[in-house]
Amino acid sequence: MLSTLGPVLPDPLWAMAGALRADRRDPLDLVVGVYRDETGRTPVMRAVAEAEQRLAARRRPRGYVGPSGSAPFLAAMTDLLLGPAAAAGTVAVQSVAGTGALRVLLELVALASPSATVHLGEPGYVNHRPIAEAAGLRVQGHPSLTPDGRADVPALLEALHRARPGDVVLLQAACHNPTGADPDPAQWREIADAMAALGLVPLVDSAYHGFGEGMAADLAGLRTVVAAAEVALVAASCSKNFGLYAERTGIALVTGGSAAQRAVAGAALQRIARASYSQPPDHGAAVVTEILGDTALRADHTAELESMRRRIMSIRRQLAAAVGPGRWQVVTRHRGMFSVLPMTESERQWLMTEAAVYCAPGGRINVAGLPTGRIPRLAAALTALG
Repeated sequence: MLSTLGPVLPDPLWAMAGALRADRRDPLDLVVGVYRDETGRTPVMRAVAEAEQRLAARRRPRGYVGPSGSAPFLAAMTDLLLGPAAAAGTVAVQSVAGTGALRVLLELVALASPSATVHLGEPGYVNHRPIAEAAGLRVQGHPSLTPDGRADVPALLEALHRARPGDVVLLQAACHNPTGADPDPAQWREIADAMAALGLVPLVDSAYHGFGEGMAADLAGLRTVVAAAEVALVAASCSKNFGLYAERTGIALVTGGSAAQRAVAGAALQRIARASYSQPPDHGAAVVTEILGDTALRADHTAELESMRRRIMSIRRQLAAAVGPGRWQVVTRHRGMFSVLPMTESERQWLMTEAAVYCAPGGRINVAGLPTGRIPRLAAALTALG
């Protein structure tokens, strides 16, 4: 059996992580997409630490939670994402982080509409296309970034008008990965209205809400699209904004349709989850539920998330000031953890080989992985490129 396997290309990001570990020049890691503080560590948020202490004190049982996951978690996350009035029109399952949510939802699309095409922006999250294709769906890409570093909304709208009714359009809610370029509120309304008029199904991936303009502003586009759609799909992650990367905590949500249709969709989601990973891990979901259900913990989480957001914005401003006028100023237009810098592949290779500065293929840098003390080093390397 194994002799029939062809070569498989390694994941580019994790391959670079290996090269980083092997580099003995004190490399600057702007590749791996995790938030880091000034010490270079990924912090445990205060509210998360407090919630874990409370859960440990209760000696919670470690029994199975079932394929749909924790009902209190699903209710709390639905309320957070869509607002209190939305819960009655939704069905959801807890997922293995945002990636698992995307896979479950795209498997649902493949069951319900196997001829549907998934339309997505490129550059986009490196795993979007592989997940859709693994579910057996056709994928059609369209440009997501203009030459001057803005969200390419005209290209998206053009792609919508080429799509067929029933096709799925994969959107990122805020803090676009990898570009950092998001539509503005008026553009979100235009996108939502066009999708509704054309009979397209939005699949909104929300992994970074809270890191861009704040929690409410970062969820506004998602809510605009969902409110306009007959049926909408939402994949959300708790990895970044709760710092629960290793706990693999997320939600796959379906909204719209009739109550009977949602019941069928919910059963299908559970069946997909059962066949994929049986049931999700519980600890991260319990932590999130504890935080969202307690006024003081929720306020503290919001405050710390806001401080993280402001730190990222400060890093952007300091980097822009350090490099001076020119092409690298695009970082000030972007939001969230990432930016795509306008560089060639040969320039990216030069940064790695000559300056020990590592960024992802396509020029993506993790702004949140850049300590302020190392901004001058990055600025000098970029300035050397011109």
